[in-house]
Amino acid sequence: MLALIVGLLILAGGRAVRSQDATGSRFVCNAIPPGAEPGCGYGPTGNRVQSSSPVEDELRNTIIQLRETILQQKETIVSQQGTIKELNSKLARCEAAADERKEYGKNTMGDLPRDPGETIDQLGKTMQSLKGRLENLEVRCSNISSGGVSALTPLPPELRELLRQRLGALETQLLRKVAELEEEKSQLYNETAAHRQRTESALNSLLERITELEKSNNAFKSPEDFKVSLPLRTNYLYGRIKKSLPEMYAFTVCMWLKSSASPGIGTPFSYGVPGQANEIVLIEWGNNPIELLVNDKVAQLPLSVSDGRWHHICITWTTRDGFWEAYQDGERLGTGDNLAPWHPIKPGGVIILGQEQDIVGGRFDATQAFVGELSQFNMWDRVLRPVDIMGLANCSAYMPGNVVPWIDANVEVFGGASKAALEICEDRAFDS
Repeated sequence: MLALIVGLLILAGGRAVRSQDATGSRFVCNAIPPGAEPGCGYGPTGNRVQSSSPVEDELRNTIIQLRETILQQKETIVSQQGTIKELNSKLARCEAAADERKEYGKNTMGDLPRDPGETIDQLGKTMQSLKGRLENLEVRCSNISSGGVSALTPLPPELRELLRQRLGALETQLLRKVAELEEEKSQLYNETAAHRQRTESALNSLLERITELEKSNNAFKSPEDFKVSLPLRTNYLYGRIKKSLPEMYAFTVCMWLKSSASPGIGTPFSYGVPGQANEIVLIEWGNNPIELLVNDKVAQLPLSVSDGRWHHICITWTTRDGFWEAYQDGERLGTGDNLAPWHPIKPGGVIILGQEQDIVGGRFDATQAFVGELSQFNMWDRVLRPVDIMGLANCSAYMPGNVVPWIDANVEVFGGASKAALEICEDRAFDS
């Protein structure tokens, strides 16, 4: 196209003059003076020569149209350059915003960043808008009128390729930013889920601890300083020891009792196993003396505790000859033998406080219920020495049972029975 324009300008720059002489015809080309309009003929003296040739008129019109077309394309190129600068500016702002966002995430001392999904949506909308503007620009430039020439002037290939490359580079960078933001969003979600799981685990542990503390009754100074109260003679007030007994060939059971019930204090405790509800029972029923039952065999004990004061009671037994001992307030008041000799205490039963069992763990009889208070129920799988029993009775020693210790978490109460704080030695001194 450039060669065509130059050729036309050169062709129109001179004036074709045909001269007749004796030898033949020739053409003379004259230079165009500065400021003269192309297409106007001039003579050798610079005077304008008028010509009404149709060819010259057509060439003059074509040159004018081509100049207008060149000026329009120049304006288009300038406009496209402005658009490219605008795209570069938007891309720079996107990169700056991404860098600023990364720097913000570093300086927030672990604070959660803003939602990456919103940024991804904004970048996607920006990219679509830029692509649309470029496509409209390309279509508009390709359809620019040639100023009267019938053929359309397409966008120059170099500019088209440049725009395509810039658009591709912009799209690649935006897609990379979107991928980075998606990855960051996924990491943020994983961190949030892990943080939520740790928080829920800590809350559950705290709730379990609070529940344990509520069950253990924080009013007690220590786990063993409490008593069980059974104020009525019914068949539904009782306590239950959570632990069971192993197989034993001897035992010692000690407790503090306080009762003024009449006739008889009832059943302070009973131990029943499958097949034998009266494996071990301590009972005072009606006007009978206190009795110890082992495997449903009976021994009467010389004890008296129904005066409404605290008394320390200990009973020992061994399978060898069925020998037993009965202590009250540290003193041995009676012994005997032939109580279920050579019988091992069976394991896996149920210990009930305040009721006698007709079946394992139930079928209580209200007439045999214990009425009063009891504390420090401890059990050992051996026979304690008299000095140990005296130390427990006069509060000079503390020795919890190695089979059944008296602790708050080990005792349940039912039917209106209650647990209350008690420092037994101080309370006993007050009674005295």
